[in-house]
Amino acid sequence: MTLRDIAQLIDHSLLHPTMTDDDILHGCAVAAKYEVKTVCVKPYSIPLVRQSLLKSRVLICSVVGFPHGNSITAVKVRETIEAMSAGAQEIDMVVNIGKVLGGQYDYVKEEIRAIGRACHRTGGVLKVIFENDFLQDGHIIELCKVCNDTEVDFVKTSTGYGFVKQSDGKYDYHGATEHHVKLMRAQCTQRIQIKAAGGIRTLDDLLKFKELGCARVGATATESIMDEAKRRGYQ
Repeated sequence: MTLRDIAQLIDHSLLHPTMTDDDILHGCAVAAKYEVKTVCVKPYSIPLVRQSLLKSRVLICSVVGFPHGNSITAVKVRETIEAMSAGAQEIDMVVNIGKVLGGQYDYVKEEIRAIGRACHRTGGVLKVIFENDFLQDGHIIELCKVCNDTEVDFVKTSTGYGFVKQSDGKYDYHGATEHHVKLMRAQCTQRIQIKAAGGIRTLDDLLKFKELGCARVGATATESIMDEAKRRGYQ
């Protein structure tokens, strides 16, 4: 692998709720410096990011229904259309988690299909975020079946913000796990690619998930990952 190969696995995440425009511009500079695949941003940031990346080959990925997937389908579809019109080339949508947990997969399928139509109409790439911390294996298997039956391009493990209340009252999350990625790879058809996100902070993390079959990872630690790759002799 080359440095560029590593960089092209990364969607550089700029999604933290406290990020200012200056923070986003700094993140775009990092993304452009290392020539990652995309920057993953909230929809309102797209015009700023598009201007910042004009001289770069980095693509723009926008989240939809982020982070908990609770908007009605029509709002998610509109958000997708607006994001694509503003300059996004990829969409990371969050499923309606409550509908998944309630076993209402027909609702989930029709929502994904509607967002997929809006995304693909202008040549976009659709990634479907499961938020596995909230789900059991059975839910993940059923979601993979739903995605097999719709025109999605990727399934994604997590938002990175799926904090679950623990028995001690504190909130925590696991994010991407080997078990979940293996399960998703086994259950999805080969045309669907896998994106791991949540807790991927080192080069070893990235390489591990690539070996498990991931075509993309979401990361905020892009700079340290790429610097570590340079120190190890990747060119």
